[in-house]
Amino acid sequence: MNASNDPRIERIASHPAYQRLRQTRNRLGWTLTALMLLAYYGYIGLIAFDKEFLARPINGGVSTIGIPIAMGLMVFTIAITGFYVRRANKEFDRLTRQIVEEVQ
Repeated sequence: MNASNDPRIERIASHPAYQRLRQTRNRLGWTLTALMLLAYYGYIGLIAFDKEFLARPINGGVSTIGIPIAMGLMVFTIAITGFYVRRANKEFDRLTRQIVEEVQ
């Protein structure tokens, strides 16, 4: 049976819980994407427009302010990825199983 002719796909697509799942997942994905782009382009903007700030030494040492900010950006990336994965594994997978069980 071809997937486009499968009546289960139609039932799943029209299921209200599936619509909520899609909406919630998409909203979260776009929110996290916007946060990541804001953080990344903010850092790139600092590099482009305020090099002096990023080049300022920390406590008179060799490390500059740019290093911890860049490391913070990496940690932020890992954190929001982990947040999405944890939410997907807990909430989204549970809703998906529930929808499949109700449709069958």
